[in-house]
Amino acid sequence: MPAQKGKDLLLKVDDGVGFTTVAGLRSHRLSFAAGTTDATDQLSPGRWRELLAGAGVRHAAIAGGGIFRDAASDALIRQLFFNDEIRNWQVVVPDFGVIEGPFQITALEYAGEHDGELTFEMSLESAGQLTFTAI
Repeated sequence: MPAQKGKDLLLKVDDGVGFTTVAGLRSHRLSFAAGTTDATDQLSPGRWRELLAGAGVRHAAIAGGGIFRDAASDALIRQLFFNDEIRNWQVVVPDFGVIEGPFQITALEYAGEHDGELTFEMSLESAGQLTFTAI
């Protein structure tokens, strides 16, 4: 995959009608993690740790920040956070694919300087099975 522009990575949320792009994001990060299950016992070769394949818990996290560019995005994100609601989200990675599934907003922060714009940061955690569709 050749170098790409970071601004082309899109974060979209299901607004009840379809997926809408969260406007004004300047930075975004998607990370995946998988827990391990230790299956080591006294007969493990050389006393090396053995892991049980497919037994760990997997999860994904999304983080992003920027400025809200429209009232609808701002209101939807705020509503989802305060309602403690889980919604389907999409992360579109150009020339790679789309990761889609349920996420919950786990942090929402606002900041601003007296001579600058209001910014926000948010974090999401996966809340169920995710799918991947290649582009």
